[in-house]
Amino acid sequence: MVFRISIALVAVLVLIAGLAPGPFNDVVQTALVHVVRGAGWMYLLIVFLTLTFLAYLAFGRFGSLRIGGEDAEPDFSRASWLSMLFAAGMGIGLVFWGAAEPVSHFVTPPEGLTPLSMDAARASMRYAFFHWGLHPWAIYALIGLAMAWFQYNRNGRGLISDMLQPVIGRHHRGWFGQMVNIAAVVATAIGVATTLGFGTIQIAAGLHRVFGLTNGVPLQLTVIAVAFVLYMLSTTSGVDRGIKWLSNFNLALAALLLAAVLVLGPTGFIFDTFTTTLGSYLNQLVTMSLRMSPFSGSTWVADWTIFYWAWWIAWAPFVGAFIARVSRGRSVREFVVGVVLAPTMLGFLWFSVFGGTALWAQLFGHVDLVQALGNGYETVLFTLFDSLPASLLLSGLALVLLVIFFVTSADSAVLVLASMSIDEAGDPPLSRKLVWGVAVALIAAVLLLAGGLEALQGMITIAALPFALLMLLVMVSLYRVLDAEYNRQRRLAQRTRHIIEAWIEREQAAQEDARVEAERVAGGDR
Repeated sequence: MVFRISIALVAVLVLIAGLAPGPFNDVVQTALVHVVRGAGWMYLLIVFLTLTFLAYLAFGRFGSLRIGGEDAEPDFSRASWLSMLFAAGMGIGLVFWGAAEPVSHFVTPPEGLTPLSMDAARASMRYAFFHWGLHPWAIYALIGLAMAWFQYNRNGRGLISDMLQPVIGRHHRGWFGQMVNIAAVVATAIGVATTLGFGTIQIAAGLHRVFGLTNGVPLQLTVIAVAFVLYMLSTTSGVDRGIKWLSNFNLALAALLLAAVLVLGPTGFIFDTFTTTLGSYLNQLVTMSLRMSPFSGSTWVADWTIFYWAWWIAWAPFVGAFIARVSRGRSVREFVVGVVLAPTMLGFLWFSVFGGTALWAQLFGHVDLVQALGNGYETVLFTLFDSLPASLLLSGLALVLLVIFFVTSADSAVLVLASMSIDEAGDPPLSRKLVWGVAVALIAAVLLLAGGLEALQGMITIAALPFALLMLLVMVSLYRVLDAEYNRQRRLAQRTRHIIEAWIEREQAAQEDARVEAERVAGGDR
């Protein structure tokens, strides 16, 4: 039922967005205004609470509990594990926004700052760190940890509804649980397709810049078609082969591009930007986490922060399910540190290199990225490369990186969508993977043709609201099962200790009796 209804809902939404993008967008934007005004604060509060809750899990009494049981061993090396969750979680987004977002905040800054000022430059980097740092990875980690625990420690099916069993009881397998699973599948399909649509736009822009190809709909559709073949080959080969190999290769390629820009760009300026921004980010973390603008009436927080939080929440079932799939054998502490802190630091370094170089180039007159921004976010990165040595090589590396990130995001999404739309645990059948692979490609293609990406962006923000509330239930549910497991292990350890202590006492008593008997016998002999 989950599969059939999900496919039908996705088809209806895409059909409406494709046939009537204007009216559909108008309805979505009107609803979006009401959601942000009425519940924008809720997104901020729930996400901040999620980050606090995960810190408690990692560094509290539950940190040593292990996904899969006390004797479970990790299925993947730590390097492969980190590269897979990074590629699935944010890879293509970092390439798309790495230079474009700081430049955008520099032009239209938050907090009422003067555009194109030094204060705007500092704030632009701080908010880039904020939007791609601890908070989004905390969202992913919460859902991922809950799904992993229920799947590997409580014999769950790997479905979103299983996480609610301690709260709603047997209803997690009833109609309520089915509705939760359907909503998760639909949100994942639309979120992934929309993101891949943006990736397609930037890949086409890169092909135009590197090879001079005409950037238009035919090229974009060709990109989707080629990517479809690649991500289906990767998906059918499984997590242990195609997805792992591509993720490892892509992380190495991303490191190469990062190092190249770091060396060819303003190296000292980049490191200064990194340390300065990290300090201001940590100093204002709580303030930014809970900041709305009720007095000024500015829409900046809604346009950026709330949209991002809703976007990550909508992606959480997909990324969380994939992270859960590859995280068996990790302790709770290792899981939280690995999923939240490690990718966050990589993201900070990425934005320092690309965003810092972009601001340096703009501030000191090396290239006009503000004008490039006016031509589209996707043009900023390649325009930045034009101001650096070996620009063609850098553009080529970025293009390959985009394609592989596109494939790794899509193959992970297809695997998770297929897994979430069957009612049993285990690897989904190839036919189900193929259906979702075709569906994701068609959604991206239809939306690009009809110009419906903007409408679905807004719809994701709206659709994420029930998932934000769902995250509260997941926190309650996860705490209950971890507390139960902790108490079980503590009782078992106490029983084991009592058994050992009783055995030691018996042995000591037996030895004492033997000694007394030996002394008695010896005394009788005398």
